[in-house]
Amino acid sequence: MNYKDFAEQIIALQNADLQLRDELMRDGQLFDGYNKQMEKLHNENAEVLKRIIETIGYPTIDKVGKQANDACWLVIQHSIGQPAFMKECAVLLEKAVHENKADPKQLAYLTDRIAVLEGRPQFYGTNFDWDEKGELSPRPVYGINKVDQRRKSIGLNSLEEQTKIIRQQAIEEGQEPPADINERKKLYNAWRKNVGWTI
Repeated sequence: MNYKDFAEQIIALQNADLQLRDELMRDGQLFDGYNKQMEKLHNENAEVLKRIIETIGYPTIDKVGKQANDACWLVIQHSIGQPAFMKECAVLLEKAVHENKADPKQLAYLTDRIAVLEGRPQFYGTNFDWDEKGELSPRPVYGINKVDQRRKSIGLNSLEEQTKIIRQQAIEEGQEPPADINERKKLYNAWRKNVGWTI
């Protein structure tokens, strides 16, 4: 099977995602809750990728190349409105990582995101959110005293270093803490329940 067309399709999904993100960021609409346009695009991209995976299996590096494999991960990482799809992809990605056909960092980010969306502590500390002091901090981490060992084992920097990077990036992008953090949590939890992450 010729995977070139599929690789191009996957990269196009990623490019559409990143282009919309840039547009929304320029218009100041990106960081005020989950933008409806972005949510729609994430769900549409997930549906396209789902059909691709049904046809060719997981888009591993050996099939579609590194660029499309990275793009595939980004689309999955952003398909937060599709819990079943994200979890299926995590299983497929884990297999690909064990076969050295995908980057273990991708699996770390995806499993952390799923854990956070389900309301569980993350394992690698890759997910950040605004804390009560108005700073971006890692969401709760399982076994925090060993998190840097786990991060190092797959080629990630320390959690302290990553926190500095995330906070600097937020400044550069003009992100600000929510005006009402409790209201934001309430809306986030209602959204998680609505799409099926929690009961």
